[in-house]
Order: sequence, then C-alpha cells, then structure tokens
Amino acid sequence: MESPKLASLGGSLPVPSVQELVRDQILTVPSRYIQLDHDPPVISPAATLPSIPTIDMESLLQGDSQPDELNKLHSACKDWGFFHLVNHGVSYSLIERIKSEIQDFFELPLEEKRKFSQQPNELQGYGQVCVVSEEQKLDWGDMFFLVTLPFHGRKSILFENLSPSFREVLEAYSLELQKLVMALLDMIARALAMDPKEMRDLFENLFQEMRMNYYPPCPQPESVIGITPHSDAGLLTILLEVNEAQGLEIRKDGIWVPVKPLPNSFVVNLADVLEIVSNGVYHSVEHRATVNSEKERISIATFHSPNLKTEFGPARSLTNLQRPPLYRRETMQNYLKGFYSNELIGKSHVEAVKIAPGLEKGGNTS
Repeated sequence: MESPKLASLGGSLPVPSVQELVRDQILTVPSRYIQLDHDPPVISPAATLPSIPTIDMESLLQGDSQPDELNKLHSACKDWGFFHLVNHGVSYSLIERIKSEIQDFFELPLEEKRKFSQQPNELQGYGQVCVVSEEQKLDWGDMFFLVTLPFHGRKSILFENLSPSFREVLEAYSLELQKLVMALLDMIARALAMDPKEMRDLFENLFQEMRMNYYPPCPQPESVIGITPHSDAGLLTILLEVNEAQGLEIRKDGIWVPVKPLPNSFVVNLADVLEIVSNGVYHSVEHRATVNSEKERISIATFHSPNLKTEFGPARSLTNLQRPPLYRRETMQNYLKGFYSNELIGKSHVEAVKIAPGLEKGGNTS
C-alpha cells in the first residue's frame, strides 16, 4: 500500500507576500495583519529575565560517565520544554552553507519564488500554513515549506526547481538532523525511564518537514505578530537561527521569555506528540515569533514526527494504575490533518486529545 502523502493532510489559502509589501515601502500595515489581542513583544532587559537551559550533546553521548548532563536534559524537558543544544555534531560548514542558501532563496525576485508557490489543497511550497478562511488575521511573515523525509513524501517538482547547490545542502542537512534527533530521542527515553524500544518504534522511519521563515521588518511591529502563539505537532523541532536576529519568545509561567540566539547551537523544543507519549511528564510549550522595525529575521524549523501510519499514545512503560493514560491514542496522519486544518491557537490541538477525568477506563462522569 502506498504511504499517505502530505497533500492528504490539508492545504492553506493563498496569501500575499509580506516581503513584497515591505519592498513597496508601506508606512501603514494592512488591516488584515493587525493583531492587537496579542501581548506586546518583550522589551525587558535580558538580565531581568530567565534563559532557556543549554544542553551539551557530546556530554550526553558519554552516557554513564556524565550522569549530570542526563539530569540536566530531564530538567530542561520537564521545566522548560525548550533548550539550546551545543556540541551537536552537525558540521559548522554545512550549517553555514544552508544559511547562505536560505538567504539566497528569500532574496530571489517574487517571480522566481512563485515557481515554488503552494498549489490548492497542498501544504508544501512557498506561502503560509494554517490559513483556513478569508477573514482570518494573517501573520507578518512568509515561509517555504517542504517535506524532506521520507523521500516518497516529497513534492518532486519543488526539489527539481531548487538550484543544485540548495538541493544538495538540503539533502545533507536533512540526514544530519535525522541522525541527531534519533540520538536525542534515545537520551530523552533514558531521562524518562521509558522503554527504549517504545521510543525507537516512534522514530523509525521519521516524518521530517522543514519550514523556512522570513519575517520582514514592520513599520508597526507592536501591532503584528510574526507567527501566532502555538505548540508544534510532532516529537521534536530543531530550529536554526539563520541570521541570529532575535524574535523567538516562549511562554514560561504565564510570561513571554525571549530566546536569545546562541552561536553554533540549535534551539530544540518538545512538541505535542512527546507530551502525549510522556503522559504529561513533559509538555510542549507555546512559542511565537515577534518582529521589529529595523531588521528581517530568518530561521529554519525542522519538525520530526512519527511516520504517518504510526499510532501513538502515552507510553505503556510510563502508565499504570496509579498514573493512567491522560491522552487518547491517535495516528500521526489524523493528528497532523487536524493540526493543519485549523488556525494556530495555542495548545488547543493537544488539549483536544486529553482524556477527561474519570474516563481513563472508559467510564463516564454523568
């Protein structure tokens, strides 16, 4: 049987290019981008705000000789859901090459980028995701979205239209991040005291998507949002800050905390599936992108999920009579289809698969 394609997960309505609006030197933001219901960007001095933890991948891989690093990983996942990852093993030259290619892509004339435009009822391509109505407010950013793994999930014409150098570096970066995420998930299973086979069954034949983001400067930055507050859908997301312009913020204890770019690191965040698999020990975390009036921000987020056919739920090794499953089981395809078919609204999607108290064993509360 042919594996499910990303096209079956939904599509997104066409939207204007924000980058082109800025090139036209607009002074007033179109009304569809005005979103005054969001908290304003954080401007507090960095010294007064907490910072996400930093995890050393080399130390993690040393195993029992560095137990403190595994404890740090557990604390980072449990208390933050976000961390910087250093000494990650992905070569500096590869990272610099993909940064350069992404910058070159967004500098292309609009006519060239339109060769990559999303088609009706498809998610892959140049445009936006989770735009489901003409009345919906729009985020202040453009994106280029690709499925990179498995190979048969790719939209071949998009890869064929890429320059040979961009295609080559995307291939290499995709495989390096796949290896990194598999190693990191092994460590997370250890930190959770989870049966390692259960975790490996989840990341066998990983589903990998890349979202390249371009957030232009805005004449009214306090009135727009680069990307609406949300949590990610899969297991782990690896974010690379392409030009190290600050804008990522995460919700921590009810306040927004800016994530300052750290050279030679990735930002790693836990996504919804990992919250469900950990049975709520770990949590996916709301995050957003803010913009400024002076400089564009460019990033690439690489999402890693179980294969679309995989059914997931709370790990059996982490549940018992004292801690029953808190979430229902679901297939990855159905979860992503629901995620991409709706507006991004905080953690609404993962909240929808929580089991109501008293129904863990199929009872009811009436």
